[in-house]
This record gives sequence, structure tokens and C-alpha cells, in this order.
Amino acid sequence: MNFLQVELRDKTFANGVQTVRDVQFEVQAGEFVALVGPSGTGKTTLLNMIAGLETDFQGQIQAPRNALSYMFQEPRLMPWLSVENNIRLVLDAPPLQADSERFVRMNNLLQQLGLNEFRAAFPKQLSGGLKRRVALVRAFVTQPQLLLMDEPFQSLDEPTAQDLRQLLMQLWQSTRPTVLFVTHSLNEALQLADRILFFSSRPAQVILDYPVPLARPHSAITSDLQSLQNQLLQHYPQLLSGSLAKE
Repeated sequence: MNFLQVELRDKTFANGVQTVRDVQFEVQAGEFVALVGPSGTGKTTLLNMIAGLETDFQGQIQAPRNALSYMFQEPRLMPWLSVENNIRLVLDAPPLQADSERFVRMNNLLQQLGLNEFRAAFPKQLSGGLKRRVALVRAFVTQPQLLLMDEPFQSLDEPTAQDLRQLLMQLWQSTRPTVLFVTHSLNEALQLADRILFFSSRPAQVILDYPVPLARPHSAITSDLQSLQNQLLQHYPQLLSGSLAKE
């Protein structure tokens, strides 16, 4: 039985813009699936529907929403809370239970991601990369079965983004949640994912379900992924524009 099933017939906003039409796909438990497509094609809207944040649509979604984490495009840290207290928000337990398994897990993650010395710091004192590390801890500390990630490393310089991708892979391989990861970078998708779902321009449809033909762990070196990327785009030169047209 599939872990996540999406059968969407239509999502049209009140202003008449149809963003999704006839989108169907399934995801197995523990799969890492990247979603790639043109800007404005409805990928974020799709994640919001899966998360239950957007409910006005035609179709059905079967997802474990009681065991779900969502990492947004921005870290969304509360500016008046310290790093530690931003993470405590999702643990849903009083501070006196600091010896519980969940707080042990939090401490281990803070240590693993190099954040231990920043646990009392406030978001305004952190760099963009450190804020994303806090968001990663918050995403994994509850041990979600399903993790939704909406361009979580956008606007970062490439070395910082690459460090975060490697940390993400370490965390994912240790607990294996099912991941849906929105990105505009084909290189990033090839490096991280087991499968890539390519979407058309709006209204979004899945135009290609592409299993990444690489053994785990995937190479983090761009040049090692370039030949695979070139093959894919030579076959479908308009793929990243949302079309399977070959010319």
C-alpha cells in the first residue's frame, strides 16, 4: 500500500486562476521525491493541500497529517524566542520534561548540526545558513513520517546550500521519512531525490515521473551529475519550462 496518494482533479482560486488540474501520483514510505517545474505552477499550493493547509479543491489526498513536518521557503522562526525555544514549540511538552526522549533528541540534533553554542541566541543574531539549520532541527526533532520541504535552501550561497543538503541527507538516511522537496534546481533534485516529478506550466500536471538512476549516496559533485542532467535536457530541452516538447 502506498504511503501517500494524491488524486487531484482541480484547484481553482477565487480569482479564477486554475493552478492544478488532473494531478495523480503515489509515493512509497521512505521515498525522497523532488517536485520540479516552472515558477507559479502550483507546487507550493500542492504541498499546502497535502499538509491540510489548503482544503478548497476537488479530489482526494491520503497523507499521514498527524506525523507531518513542513519546512517552508523561509525559516519562520519566532523572533522573540531563542533557538532552543523555537524548537521547543513543536515538542508540545513543558520545560520540566527536559529529560524526555524528545528533548534528548533535540539536544543530539543541535549538537549534530553545530548549533549547541547558539541555543540561547535569537534569530536576528543568526546568519541565513544557521537559521536554516534551526529549521532542519525543528523539522526532524518530531521524527515525522512525512516531511514537506518548499525550496528550503533558496537565497543561500551555493557552499552554504551544499552544506545543508549534506546535513539533510544525513538526517534523512538516519530516520527515512518520506520527503516531498520542491526545487527549481535540477542539479539539486538529482543529488537528493529517488524520483523527480516534473510539472507542466499552470495549470500544473505531472508530465514526467523520472526515477533517478543513481545508487545511494548520490554524488554531491556537480560535474558528476552534469552528464545525467545533460542527457535529460537533450531528450527534453523544454522540460524545465514545463513541456516535453523535443524541439
